[in-house]
Amino acid sequence: MTVISWTDDRVEQLKKLWEAGLSASQIAAELGNITRNAVIGKVHRLGLSGRAKSPSSAAPRQRKARPAQHMMRISRPVSRGNTALAHAFEVEAEPDPVAYDNVVPMSQRLTLLELNESTCHWPVGDPGSADFFFCGGKALGGLPYCAHHSRVAYQPASDRRRGSRPAK
Repeated sequence: MTVISWTDDRVEQLKKLWEAGLSASQIAAELGNITRNAVIGKVHRLGLSGRAKSPSSAAPRQRKARPAQHMMRISRPVSRGNTALAHAFEVEAEPDPVAYDNVVPMSQRLTLLELNESTCHWPVGDPGSADFFFCGGKALGGLPYCAHHSRVAYQPASDRRRGSRPAK
């Protein structure tokens, strides 16, 4: 391990470079024979905080354009008044997906080879069993699932987290 001696000259040069807006890496290169982390440590010990912004950091960064996502909006029930006991009297609004899967009409059920862009690709059952099938309902535009399975598949993250907690 090399011990770095901070002479008064080096400290003054460090302060000037820091206030000029140079990065710790740039200062280390300018001072020579010193690491970026040594510069950061010395700046911290000296209590240097305010400094001029470098030209690159003064300009706001452009945000990356995000591709349009096909999200399905789900309306939520509105609660008014005291909601302390709301969960005690809540009625399940959506049908149980397992129960729904058991009532997919026989004529609607499809095999892998029968699927196309306009049919629901939701798998039902164990793929290794003989009674495995796909929902086969009418798929929503641009999505691989029917309206029911889209509600199941595309839940907001907050709802998924809320649903995974054990009931008290």
